[in-house]
Amino acid sequence: MRFDFDSATRRKLGYRLIDQIDAFFSSLPDRPVQLPAGARTYGAMHSQLPELGEDAAQVLDEICREMVDQGFHVPAANYFGLMNPTPTYMGVLAEALVAALNPQLATLARSQLASKIELETVRWIGERVGWPGEFSGTFTSGGNEANFSGLALALAAKFPDSVEQGVASIGGRPMVYASAEAHHSLDKSVGLLGIGRKALRRIAVNQDLQLDPQKLAQAIAEDLAAGAKPFCVVATAGTTSSGTVDDLVGISEICRRHDLWLHVDGAYGAAAIFSDQHRDLVRGIERADSLTIDPHKWLAVSFAAGLILTCHPEMLERAFSVAAPYMPKAAGARLPDNSRISTQWTRRMNSLKLWLTLRVHGRQAYEELIDHQLKLSCSFASWVQGSEHFELAAPHPLPIVTFRLKGFSYGQLADAHRRLVEEVTQDGQRWISETVVNGQSVLRMMVISYLTEERHLQELETALTNAVSTLILHAKVG
Repeated sequence: MRFDFDSATRRKLGYRLIDQIDAFFSSLPDRPVQLPAGARTYGAMHSQLPELGEDAAQVLDEICREMVDQGFHVPAANYFGLMNPTPTYMGVLAEALVAALNPQLATLARSQLASKIELETVRWIGERVGWPGEFSGTFTSGGNEANFSGLALALAAKFPDSVEQGVASIGGRPMVYASAEAHHSLDKSVGLLGIGRKALRRIAVNQDLQLDPQKLAQAIAEDLAAGAKPFCVVATAGTTSSGTVDDLVGISEICRRHDLWLHVDGAYGAAAIFSDQHRDLVRGIERADSLTIDPHKWLAVSFAAGLILTCHPEMLERAFSVAAPYMPKAAGARLPDNSRISTQWTRRMNSLKLWLTLRVHGRQAYEELIDHQLKLSCSFASWVQGSEHFELAAPHPLPIVTFRLKGFSYGQLADAHRRLVEEVTQDGQRWISETVVNGQSVLRMMVISYLTEERHLQELETALTNAVSTLILHAKVG
């Protein structure tokens, strides 16, 4: 069977798929997040490798139906889980266009317009950061790669010889600092960079769950006295578990005092730069030497889309550029080749979905989204404060609310929270999670879908109240 279809078949399949996607989007305000607990399966599939092809329309209809009927739907309005949004429809169309055109962003010579669109998108975002001078950056596969890239930039900036000679040339243990609540991608990154996971020093948080600046300064002083080589601090703008934003201004002052690179992991919270009204949530972000931001979180585009940005653009080439005869630079090109400023070589165009969303909806749409979701999360937090069963567990500067059951000892909370989450999510209608914040079990609710409204929160509140009643009844029976 040939891979190409005639025009009539292509159009037939394309319209068929669009109809399925349209029906799915129409269902999202009230669609269950997943199947009821009794219908979920997690085993492997055992179909044999097809030797001969099947009817394309039939196969397409089948997989669309199964993916929708059996899927876990993070785009649903009742998904109150991790930082996975409902994607904009323009982003969905952008993904289809990118898949069809298949641009290769490794070099400007082979992707003139696609590369220029990506660099323009980087510029739009960098301008919102507010750096006073030059900056640059590149799209990544997500926050893991972006954080890895940020640490690689810091290493290249502070220990230039390490790029060619390796970390053994540094002459002491290089040290990175981050809060106890910072993302696990940092542990991966220091291991992959060869400086070792023990080079990441986790600093205790204060009562607001922020990296404690005094403890940070003390840790740096101790390591310097022991002959170690501090070189980078990672501040977080929006931790995964609680949405905490570290004191970026205070941390930046410590970095300047010790000549350390400041990387801000703003994978989620840095999106606040798109809001004039709420930009102060990430006050001081312009003091970062490098910045991670994931549009596939608070900017509502589909996976995968991350960015690494830096106000030291020369460090991108120092860290990542490798000469290759089969990747010649375009004659007269002034813009950078992506392969020279990125960990990736072959590059997908992850920027178009954000670029098209901004072209069609504008920054103002994000202004309204951020404000709306902050108000919804405050509404839910107010309900928690007035509840006889729950209490807030932490501040909620971003649209993440962590809360816990009243009347349980810390030793009992984790099990009680797990049972409550199971009760709330067993019918598949909605999804919340249990996590750990500062060593203690908490319940976590996040407003992340642009489809979520007050009625969805009220239904969640009812489900939580009913779940508590069920747990109390079971406890009495037991």
